[in-house]
Amino acid sequence: MSDTYLELVNGPASAVAKKLGLPRPARLRRTDPTSVDAPLTPGPVLVLSDARATADADTVAQDLLAWDLDVRRDTHLGEHDRWGAVVVVLTGLDHPAALSGPALQLGSMLRRLATGGRVVTVSRSAPAPVPAPTADDATDPAVAAGRLAVDAFVRSLAKELRAGATANGLVLADGVAVGAASVRGGLRFLLSARSAFVDGQLLAVGTDGGAVPADWARPLVGTVAVVTGAARGIGAEVVRVLARDGAQVLGVDVPAAGESLTAVMNEVSGTALQLDITADDAAERILAAATSRYGHLDIVVHNAGITRDKLLANMTADRFEDLLAVNVDAPLRMNQTFAVPGTLGTTGAAPRIISLASFSGLAGNRGQTNYAAAKAGLIGMTRALAAPLAESGGTINAVAPGFIETDMTAKMPPLPRQMARWTSSLQQGGLPVDVAEAIAFLASPQAGGINGQVLRVCGQLVAGQ
Repeated sequence: MSDTYLELVNGPASAVAKKLGLPRPARLRRTDPTSVDAPLTPGPVLVLSDARATADADTVAQDLLAWDLDVRRDTHLGEHDRWGAVVVVLTGLDHPAALSGPALQLGSMLRRLATGGRVVTVSRSAPAPVPAPTADDATDPAVAAGRLAVDAFVRSLAKELRAGATANGLVLADGVAVGAASVRGGLRFLLSARSAFVDGQLLAVGTDGGAVPADWARPLVGTVAVVTGAARGIGAEVVRVLARDGAQVLGVDVPAAGESLTAVMNEVSGTALQLDITADDAAERILAAATSRYGHLDIVVHNAGITRDKLLANMTADRFEDLLAVNVDAPLRMNQTFAVPGTLGTTGAAPRIISLASFSGLAGNRGQTNYAAAKAGLIGMTRALAAPLAESGGTINAVAPGFIETDMTAKMPPLPRQMARWTSSLQQGGLPVDVAEAIAFLASPQAGGINGQVLRVCGQLVAGQ
């Protein structure tokens, strides 16, 4: 599952690739799935703002200082230093023209951005699409124009950055303070190595919900999580990252994967449950196993899935229907239990449900009409359950990976596989740990203000947003 081309252009073939003008993706700054010891950023953090957001920028700077970062409000930098990150606070924009000042100031800093550096904007949400904006959205056309301009600015900037640097944004609903726990949590995630393959994304913080964890490195201490499809690939990595962050984990997979499942769960001192999630009583059996072993269940990760790719003209009923049964019917049925108030989080932790969607569910993919439909269905489920879960203090979100280096993608022919890597702004595929880090963040207490969202982990694929 390694990217031989990436290793070559960062090693013996570096000079040749540069001379020929070939893509030269950088090795991304990532965390270890079993420990988090690396610095939050690879250098000082610069905080910029629009003219009307000075007070908010001061608040952000103070929050960053609490994490022992070298935080600066001026652009002075030592001759040989590089910016580890630039945070641009744009909460005061009242017109698109007001973006030019901070945007150009940011632009003058980009040549001094470190390898694996981060640019993160903090802005306010624009009006919702038709039929009508909500009461909290900006209704002044100039304000709305300025706010939406930030979104396209961030997505465009992400396409320009190199050397493994990324650009993302936090979009705050009106009424959400910049010092809210979920704003701080989102900012920390986007600055850190945990977000290595998240690029060109706008993450919405809809409420002031969430809580600052006692330990930012282990925010899931005291929680119990279940991960379906846990025996290998992305599921196994989700298990490792959740355990690293302090959760006790119950891993679920089919009996045929029992040996692999047991190995993964023994690795993290977790519990293995061999179960077909399409069974009518799957949720009840998962809940019974969790409560019997740990006393409660707080986090559900719907990761299990299968592929049955065929062009629709060649598709058979069993391929289409079997895939739907595993990928979307099973999570829908299980959530009839898990989403009931009082089922998850009975000992005080906020309930969290996270589903593994896919870029195919957002943009479609040739030969995957069944898979794309199922993953889009998960996104629809996520949006529909967001409000009911919020009433009981919970959240439900989805993570949509792009091209990830797994056993499945390793079976692709070499040329299409390499071309798929190059279709992202980061010019490479992601790793299972990249998806796991996003899921662990959304499961954390500091993500409580993020609900009903789809976080793409795709390195900013060219197609779609």
